[in-house]
Amino acid sequence: MSNTHLSRRTVAALLATATIGSMAGFAPTATASAPAPSPTVADSRQSNPHTEERNKRVAVHVLRQLFEEGNLKVADQYIRADYIQHNPTAPDGRDAIKNFIRDWTAQFPDHVYNVKRVLAQGDLVMVHSNPVYAPGTRGSSVVDIFRFDRKGMIAEHWDVVQDVPATTVNGNDMFGTVSRPRTDQPGPRWMTPFSQKVATAYFDTLLVDKNPDAVRYLTPEYYQHNPTIPNGSAGLREQFTNFFQQFPNLIVERKRVIAQGDLVAIHAHYRLNPEDRGQAVVDIFRVGKHGKILEHWDSVQDVPSTPPLNDNTMF
Repeated sequence: MSNTHLSRRTVAALLATATIGSMAGFAPTATASAPAPSPTVADSRQSNPHTEERNKRVAVHVLRQLFEEGNLKVADQYIRADYIQHNPTAPDGRDAIKNFIRDWTAQFPDHVYNVKRVLAQGDLVMVHSNPVYAPGTRGSSVVDIFRFDRKGMIAEHWDVVQDVPATTVNGNDMFGTVSRPRTDQPGPRWMTPFSQKVATAYFDTLLVDKNPDAVRYLTPEYYQHNPTIPNGSAGLREQFTNFFQQFPNLIVERKRVIAQGDLVAIHAHYRLNPEDRGQAVVDIFRVGKHGKILEHWDSVQDVPSTPPLNDNTMF
């Protein structure tokens, strides 16, 4: 892959292909250049497994009832009236959702949401899906992130939407699980703190400190679901070295992290320089018990140049 011909989407994809960890007991060391942790990062010490599983069920139920059934009653039941929206094409508020769904279901009466994997940590839930708007189409790769309030109502929403291409260079689709065990469910909860440390260390070491040697912590087979990147870790060190030389003003800001078991989702803002609007990216990593990354999925969306329909950013 030539760095002189990197597309904006491939830029984010390339940076998303590596992570850093080590053996059990690893704790990442903060660096001088690393950003302070975001207050929106879910804190596993405050996790309540019962509440998190309930929030997961509610998030999936709301998505399916709204988009597949056009059932507006679930909005009144589970979404706050002052709902905060970060999708740039939608206004704030519960009524705006209901108006959107009325138009959407009229246009796409056969829409199926196709939920693939769901993670919850603290008050955040991430839903990775393949919504198919009309039969026979490939649909989109969508990551929805919901924040729940203390009463169990959905208070805030972020998302990243990417079209599913006809082919991939790695032979994997954007959603399946290739590494073993082949399950879309997160692993045991005892892995959560370890997996989260591994994934967040990726941002502090590779993307903030721009250290390409971090790729040695990938497994050799490293299964890739970004459609533009082959499987495997061979050759990535050289690609990262060249890329960081080409774009020395790269800025990657980690916004929120949601970890459960062996899966970690990182929502971030990727920019080539301070003037770049950049891209909204959600990377999902599967962490092995040995402390290396086995598999990666993502969704990538350009931050639009047109003014949003709400007063919030995508982050």
